Amino acid sequence: MRIEDIQYYCAQSKIKWYKHVLERMQERDISRADVKNCIMHGEIIEDYPDDFPHPSCLIFGYTVNEKVIHAVVSLDAGNDSIGIITVYFPNTDKFEADLKTRKGR
Repeated sequence: MRIEDIQYYCAQSKIKWYKHVLERMQERDISRADVKNCIMHGEIIEDYPDDFPHPSCLIFGYTVNEKVIHAVVSLDAGNDSIGIITVYFPNTDKFEADLKTRKGR
């Protein structure tokens, strides 16, 4: 998966915001602008090509206030869109100090 493809759909606002992710974003005080900033300026740190129903990836980026954030994003090229699966603030419980490398890998 290429970050440029995801950024293309993001820039065109061809984004599916699932109910689950909107609830989690509200709980975590993460805005749509934060997620878009993460995608537009971020990098893919994990790739999930076999996810169903669409391939997805984990993107490392920053909120508009420069806090580290992760977004799991699916690519539905057939419908010309991306889907936001979840977003969260990573921590060192599951990630190394760089917040990019998952522990145990």
